[in-house]
Amino acid sequence: MGHCLRFFYLLWLGLVIPLYALAAPAFEDSMAQRALACTACHGAQGRAGPDGYYPRLAGKPAGYLYRQLRNFREGRRHYAPMTSLLDTLDDAYLQELASYFSALSLPYPAPRPSASSAQELEQARRLVQQGDAARGLPACTQCHGLLLTGVNPATPGLLGLPADYLNAQLGGWQTGQRHADAPDCMAHIARLLSANETSAIARWLSAQALPPNTQAAARRPTATAATLALQCGSDLPLTAAGAVPFVASTTLSDPATRGAYLARMGNCAGCHSARGGMAYAGGRAVDTPFGSIFSSNLTPDPLHGIGLWSADDFWQALHQGISKDGHALYPAFPYTSYTRIGRADSDALFAFLKTLPAASVAPTAHRLRWPYNTQLALKTWRTLFFTPSATQSTGATAGPAADPVLQRGAYLVQGLGHCMECHGSRNALGALSGDASGALLPGSLWWAPSLSDPGGAAGWSEAELAAFLQTGRNDRAQASGPMAEVVLHSTQYLSDADALAMARYLRAMAQRAPSTLATPSPSAAAGASRKPQQGARLYEKHCADCHGAQGQGRAGVYPALAGNHAVNQLLPNNLIHSLMEGGFGAATHANPRPYGMPPFMLQLSDADMAALLSFIRSAWGNQGATVSEFDINKFRRTQLP
Repeated sequence: MGHCLRFFYLLWLGLVIPLYALAAPAFEDSMAQRALACTACHGAQGRAGPDGYYPRLAGKPAGYLYRQLRNFREGRRHYAPMTSLLDTLDDAYLQELASYFSALSLPYPAPRPSASSAQELEQARRLVQQGDAARGLPACTQCHGLLLTGVNPATPGLLGLPADYLNAQLGGWQTGQRHADAPDCMAHIARLLSANETSAIARWLSAQALPPNTQAAARRPTATAATLALQCGSDLPLTAAGAVPFVASTTLSDPATRGAYLARMGNCAGCHSARGGMAYAGGRAVDTPFGSIFSSNLTPDPLHGIGLWSADDFWQALHQGISKDGHALYPAFPYTSYTRIGRADSDALFAFLKTLPAASVAPTAHRLRWPYNTQLALKTWRTLFFTPSATQSTGATAGPAADPVLQRGAYLVQGLGHCMECHGSRNALGALSGDASGALLPGSLWWAPSLSDPGGAAGWSEAELAAFLQTGRNDRAQASGPMAEVVLHSTQYLSDADALAMARYLRAMAQRAPSTLATPSPSAAAGASRKPQQGARLYEKHCADCHGAQGQGRAGVYPALAGNHAVNQLLPNNLIHSLMEGGFGAATHANPRPYGMPPFMLQLSDADMAALLSFIRSAWGNQGATVSEFDINKFRRTQLP
């Protein structure tokens, strides 16, 4: 009986999917295709989401859209799916996305009549059109235009939006969930309004018919004696940051220039920059099983940074994990790897850091549980698990002397790149075990896969590995999640020689490790086949357009799912993360306009996600075990918007 069911399932799959493939829309290399990660929530062409929560993007001023994308990425606006979606994109790509949606001219939906009383609506109209000078409240028309359709380059229109959305945004300003560049006028204005007033204004605005010309005005209304003077941060010019130049050689004679290259290679700014804060000023939380540790200020500020440090002090911190004043540093600062860095590279890094603008940013106190917050516990840990490296010259002494390229790769992977800090397994006290068999990233459920698995990335060719490091993709895979951020901020800047050296060393690691690909048990395989039709239907609806009817993907655009190592991993963590959160590839110099995947955490139930992923992990020859609703629920609890 089981064989018959399997036969009919395969027959059904063979009939349906080829027919679907014939009907699939043609692929377009366009911004509309790239923006599918946005329009899945914000509606076709950015018209607005069907539930009224996701706002209209089409036709809004490009400067406003760009600012909001930056605000989400840098923590001034708080919505987890948006933040994770944008973390791997640079300013130039954000500006391009903003310009794309701004240029769309689409009809607005008809306004919905308001159920508010005539008195409430009249009160709202007066506040919108006249303000309240006695309370210091300007009219909405003063900034958003007489027609309330917005003002170029960066003030949005207020019409054509649902009342619930408008009310939520005003509430966000009032409670501090939304921020803008200082001076933050909207936060000040919103806090002068009562809850009843914000609700009435939202209902009045949503009920207004749009004028024939819905384009944003070229300038604000002319100021009058009754107009309240406002100077807002949103009025300040804001443009995309310029491209960061590559350093083509690692043998530059100028120490500071060489140090800038090394700092990129070590991704120093990634940990020593708080979201939205000054680069290298510290304050970013590093989650550990023992509490949160906050990164230090590496700028030359004499009070809070390293302005009074010497090159010897800096070398002591990198090599021995001891600060200038003699106290032991927590290994969240990865001196367990940095101890392999040579003195010449340490001095170059220090020379670069001394050229940074000084940031007077006081350190944030660590939040560790007792006894892990004591120096005694830390010294005990260091006695058990840390021995400084004996290398004190160039550091390029690791690896077989017969192959200088392999030697260089070992130095970069083990030392400055500190790859093992994420990909190495740890014991119960957080000490590295010495292998690269993979690990869960602290504070998340992302899995850093084994670097030595011959069935994974370490089984790729040197060219494929180097391309992945420098561009975030190759014909086999696309970097996602934390690795995409590493590519964006760090490895895309590798010289060709260093990328090749790291690739050669990673391939050498694969020669001495077993594969970690999943081999499902009979019970797991049976579980995966219980609801094949549901998973196949969901795949056809949500995935096949991009990843192909047979999971073949599209080279250079969307990764293949058939035979994909991430799909077949024993742990489905990264697959679940990608489905729930979506995300773009890293916007690198070689791939500046990556394609994206929308987040499905609010579109699919736990049961749907489990069925979809179980189908993907068992179709087209994949060997991954089934995914349960319980698996999905663990991730949903950590990823609530």
